Amino acid sequence: MKLRMCLTALASLLLLVASAASARGESGGCSNATIRGEYGATITGQILGGPVAGPLTGVALTFYDGQGHLTQVDHVLLNGNPPAVQWRPATGTYTLNADCTGTQEIDFTDGSPSLHLSMVVVRFGREIHVVVNDSGIATTAVGIKRDSPL
Repeated sequence: MKLRMCLTALASLLLLVASAASARGESGGCSNATIRGEYGATITGQILGGPVAGPLTGVALTFYDGQGHLTQVDHVLLNGNPPAVQWRPATGTYTLNADCTGTQEIDFTDGSPSLHLSMVVVRFGREIHVVVNDSGIATTAVGIKRDSPL
């Protein structure tokens, strides 16, 4: 009887340890490959100074290749005014750290200044939260993977 109780306790302990190890592996460890595919994003914020100061809102569709490169189109209204071009193209790079934080640089083909961003990836790579790091810009975005269930 004692042997059976010891074996049951040992089996329970092994199951608990295996479950904990599995949970850690499932929730930790990001890399550039964590974000691969298309993400639709909502952009909100404000440009704080200069000739184009004012609120902004928009959307973007960004493709991450899983190897640190991205392509993007965006449609951003500034002060409620639509952009000169319906969809502004851009390319860029990103780096995603093991703790699921990272950075991005976006370079626009229309001559607009490059943007430097910090990001946090959540929901196992299905959602990206971004903030612009450039002075005078208070803007955030949330991107959701296109084929991801809500």
